[in-house]
Amino acid sequence: MDSVLLVVVLVIAIALFFDFTNGFHDTANAMATPIATGALKPKTAVLVAAIMNLVGAFLSTAVAKTISVDMINPGVSITAQMVFAGLTGAILWNLTTWFLGLPSSSSHALFGGLIGSTMAYFGAAGVNFAKMIEKVFIPAIFAPLVAGIVAFTATKVAYLITARSQSERKAKDISTGRQKFKIGQIFSSSLVALSHGTNDAQKTMGVITLVLVAGGFQATGDHVELWVVVSAALAIALGTYAGGWRIIKTLGTGLSEIRPPQGFAAEVSTGVTILASSKFGFALSTTQVASGSVIGVGLGRKGGVVRWSKAGQIVVGWFLTLPAAGLVGAGSAYL
Repeated sequence: MDSVLLVVVLVIAIALFFDFTNGFHDTANAMATPIATGALKPKTAVLVAAIMNLVGAFLSTAVAKTISVDMINPGVSITAQMVFAGLTGAILWNLTTWFLGLPSSSSHALFGGLIGSTMAYFGAAGVNFAKMIEKVFIPAIFAPLVAGIVAFTATKVAYLITARSQSERKAKDISTGRQKFKIGQIFSSSLVALSHGTNDAQKTMGVITLVLVAGGFQATGDHVELWVVVSAALAIALGTYAGGWRIIKTLGTGLSEIRPPQGFAAEVSTGVTILASSKFGFALSTTQVASGSVIGVGLGRKGGVVRWSKAGQIVVGWFLTLPAAGLVGAGSAYL
């Protein structure tokens, strides 16, 4: 086996491992809130998330093309070693934040690692920063804010339409009916898992396509081979089923006390935001969008409390992810 083929095979294996870590790292995005509210039992929730991640991976390849086509400037000679170095930065950061229970972004770890390794090989001229600003950096800032505002509004509406006075509830011996939102959470959490598979599995597809082009096994990066789609879908589904229990605890109970109407609102806003962004090839952080939604619903319920110290830790993780993974990717490239 020649050296180029060996590196390509190694990168594909590592990319699929990254996809697996993405799955167990990001299980919490879809299933933290239904587990926290009791809408789904933990094992059932994780199984549903795995199935929906598998299905979602087949829905689009627009985000994959952001990596395989848009990230690197035209004329730059991509090497398989460069892609390998970028992946190491992403995986090391993913494993570190998973161990700490910190819901950072697997997606931004991947982009940080790849940007770092590209700059180590070709300098700043190698990276198409205009496209990165358009499809990665700007969505990273605005997507959590949009999801949080939508979740805040949806929570207000949910509590408004189920509001009953204490005297009415006592006279008619009825509840608010808000526990019925648990049923809705089964579907809304499935929507989040579907959107996660659609957006995040594509990032691995993009990396594999990038290394196939670099190794001369694929002419251009403007399409994704079927075997790449299937393998990425299976890897993220298996990782999701493995479950990221530390991060589930952080998102489900660490940020805010979540009740069924809030859980439903958070999941719908997260799923819709990610699916809409995937259509345009925006490489979002599912973790950031989910965290923004959870904060939004925490603020949306009267008497709700957001644990700002935990939110602050998460935001610090967001800002550290790109440069930290980039430094590791660059260091790996130099080695």
